[in-house]
Amino acid sequence: MSASVTESRLTRLFEKLKEQDRAALVTFITANDPNPELFRQLLEGMPTAGADIIELGMPFSDPMADGPSIQLSSQRALKAGVTIDDVLGAVKRMRELEMDTPIILMGYYNPIYRYGPAEFAQAAANAGVDGVIIVDLPPEEAEELNQNLREHNLHMIFLAAPTTDITRLPRVLDHASGFVYYVAVKGVTGTKSADMTEVGARIAEMREQTDLPLGVGFGIRTAAQAAEVARFADAVVVGSAIVDIIADGIDDDYRPEAGLSARVLGFVKDLSDGVRTARSVDGAEA
Repeated sequence: MSASVTESRLTRLFEKLKEQDRAALVTFITANDPNPELFRQLLEGMPTAGADIIELGMPFSDPMADGPSIQLSSQRALKAGVTIDDVLGAVKRMRELEMDTPIILMGYYNPIYRYGPAEFAQAAANAGVDGVIIVDLPPEEAEELNQNLREHNLHMIFLAAPTTDITRLPRVLDHASGFVYYVAVKGVTGTKSADMTEVGARIAEMREQTDLPLGVGFGIRTAAQAAEVARFADAVVVGSAIVDIIADGIDDDYRPEAGLSARVLGFVKDLSDGVRTARSVDGAEA
């Protein structure tokens, strides 16, 4: 089982945040979107802006779980010829600057299968990756990759959704490691907002079945929404809202306008401020 993964950046972070009584902010960007230079600026600037965990999208030609925003970000990166090795190279360069922030790779299984599960796990560990989310690989079909990841102390993070029923949830939880990612809305990313009352109730139910941290993503687009989720979840994941700022700040040739990096990182800071104060007296009254 994935529970055999030992202490890691991810487990240390959640232990620290539990002592501080606050949630983690997880920020998503697609590798090399819209170009390597802006991507590097954003990746390197995320921790200072307040991201506790960075989720990097590995571009794929058929990202079926993602809405239009992240699909387009993958297309932009793929047009520039980005590969898994490019993504891992970016993580490795990041680790030369910053060793503490957990980095999670999000993607689909086909590129990993072609790369080789064992080879991928080895290369990801060498680069400084902490875990992966493979959205089209259910627990029943994930053991080959999961075994290789465990051998390198990498977490495999699984998704649970509103449609995950009471009989299936234990299978997800038994295979999960690092944290469980609860998909707050039915459908793809970035297309609708979450019903926080329903999400909070579901997280409370899941806490009765697992000791793993519980993160919530999909449908969180503002600092106020992030703060609301941070009051009951262990992690808040924001992706499409960040990707949309990038898309709005580039021209038809993917050239960023002046100040785009600062604008994206400023939004991350706003999200972080909301998450960090959500459980304080002032945050609860905000």
